[in-house]
Amino acid sequence: MNRAHFRRSALRNLADLRDYLVRPSSNSRVARKFISRLRAYCDHLASFPFAMGKERPELAPNLRSIAFENYLIFFQYTRDRLEVVNIIEGHRDVPQYFSLTKPE
Repeated sequence: MNRAHFRRSALRNLADLRDYLVRPSSNSRVARKFISRLRAYCDHLASFPFAMGKERPELAPNLRSIAFENYLIFFQYTRDRLEVVNIIEGHRDVPQYFSLTKPE
């Protein structure tokens, strides 16, 4: 099975998300469980032999997005793998987010 590759920007998003989820409950188990499900979903996407998600050329070349609960996963296909670029909360101003940050 193919696995998703997470860019540094996506790993930073996951760390921020973990911290955000731990704050209200002080329970890291809940955060770890959610992050684990999100990463497993990305691996699931990587296992498909065809392109998934919505094309997002207005944000960046070759960028795609797909929803996972209240979050948007931004990714692209490069060579033979799925690269997760960013993971952000779905209610954010997405064009502004991408105009202010550069994926790594």
